[in-house]
Amino acid sequence: MGPRHRLDRPTERARDLRNDATNAEQMLWRQLKRSRLQDLKFSRQMPIAGYFADFVCRSHKLIVELDGSQHVEGQPHDDARTVQLEAAGYRVVRFWNNDLTSNMPGVLETILNAAIGTERVPTPQPPPASGRGGSVVHGAI
Repeated sequence: MGPRHRLDRPTERARDLRNDATNAEQMLWRQLKRSRLQDLKFSRQMPIAGYFADFVCRSHKLIVELDGSQHVEGQPHDDARTVQLEAAGYRVVRFWNNDLTSNMPGVLETILNAAIGTERVPTPQPPPASGRGGSVVHGAI
């Protein structure tokens, strides 16, 4: 039998990610853990398809990802990540960090709509000409 620590790596990494959460992740987690979304249960930093998803509602196969300014350059990586997470059977919804401070009620409504399978809420603002952006960035919801 191999060393035990190899089995614990994803758990340890997830714990480290939770302990080093960004301000935006902490802000959204406070909302999600209070069961403000019709008793949906979310977990943080869950390993899925080789990635750590920011927030996961396993019962509704929903992943919520938060993107900071560093994600502008990481668009191809984020796209590949979303494809893998969707291939694992999850719906992915993404938000910019500043969406949480400027429109938390809209973020929570979009998450709830994605979880219960209602029609997608339109993006409030069109993305800037430079590519990705806008108030709410939707994955496959």
